[in-house]
Amino acid sequence: MAKKSSTKMVPEESADSTEAVFISILQQNFNELLKWEPVAQAGEDIEGVHQLRVILRRMRSAVIVFRKAIPRQATDTIGGEMRWAANELGAARDLDVFIDEGLKAMAGRIPLAAGETKMRELAWQHRQAAYQQVRAMIGSDRLHQFKESLPRWLEERPWRQMMPDDKASLQLRQNIKIYATRVLNSHLSHVLQTGEQLEKKSVEELHMLRIECKKLRYATEFFSSFYGRDGMGAFVSALRNLQATLGIMNDVSVMHHLLDHLLQGCTDQELVIYAGAIIGWRSRQYEEVRGRLPAQWEQFSRMALPWSKG
Repeated sequence: MAKKSSTKMVPEESADSTEAVFISILQQNFNELLKWEPVAQAGEDIEGVHQLRVILRRMRSAVIVFRKAIPRQATDTIGGEMRWAANELGAARDLDVFIDEGLKAMAGRIPLAAGETKMRELAWQHRQAAYQQVRAMIGSDRLHQFKESLPRWLEERPWRQMMPDDKASLQLRQNIKIYATRVLNSHLSHVLQTGEQLEKKSVEELHMLRIECKKLRYATEFFSSFYGRDGMGAFVSALRNLQATLGIMNDVSVMHHLLDHLLQGCTDQELVIYAGAIIGWRSRQYEEVRGRLPAQWEQFSRMALPWSKG
C-alpha cells in the first residue's frame, strides 16, 4: 500500500502574499497528483483513486477559496478540468467504499450466504469496469493537456492581465493572514447558518452541511501554518469529527442509488433480498451515527477560533 501524503498544504517558508500562497498550494497539490496517478492507474491499492480524487477536489477548492483575489475568468477553464477529472474517478471510488467498507463490514453477519457471494462478485465486476474508466481518463489527451498547461498557467499568471484596476491587484499582494481570516470567517458563517436547528434537518439539508464543512476544512488546511498548527489543531479535529459523521450518513443515504445501478435489470431473488438486507443494515447504522451528531455539533460550534487570536 502506498504511503499517504504528509506534504504540507503551504510551506511555512513561502512568501506571505496571497498570490504566492495560491501558487504554492496548487503547485504542491499538482506534485502530489503526479505521485498518486500511477497508483490509481494500477488499481491495486484503493488509496490511489481516493488520494487522486481528494487532490483534484482540493485544487478546485483552492481555486474557489482564492476567487476574491484571482479573477474567475482566469480560473474557470482550469477549474473545470479539475472537476471533470475528479468526477471521472467517482464511480470507482464509490465502488471501493461499497466493497471495502460496506460489504466487508457485513461479511458473514447475515444468514444469506449465496446473496452475499453474488453481491460481492457483482460489485467487483462493476469495479473492474469503473477502473477501466479511470485508466481511460488518466491516459486521455484531455488529462495530458491539463497536466501540461497547469504549470505553465501558474508560471505565466494570466490573471494579472485580467485585474480591472490597481485596487483589485492589491488583493494579490495582500498579506495572506488578512485574506485568510476573511475567508475562514466567511466559510465558518456558512457552516453555522447551514447547521441551525440541526435536529430538524432533512437528509438533503445534512448533505449541504457536509459540503459546507468540507469547504471550511480545506480552507483551514490551506492556511493552518499561518496561525500555528497547535492552535488550529483542536478546531480542525472537531471539524473533522463532524465531517466524518456527516460523511458516513451521506454514504448510507445514497446507498440505494448505487444498489439500483448494480441491480438494474436483475431478476435474481437472492441478490435482491441481500440488497434489502444491506439497506436495512446501513439504515440502522445511519440512526446510530446520527445520534452522535448533536454532541459533535455542540462541541464544534463552541470552539475558539484560532485565526481570531491576537
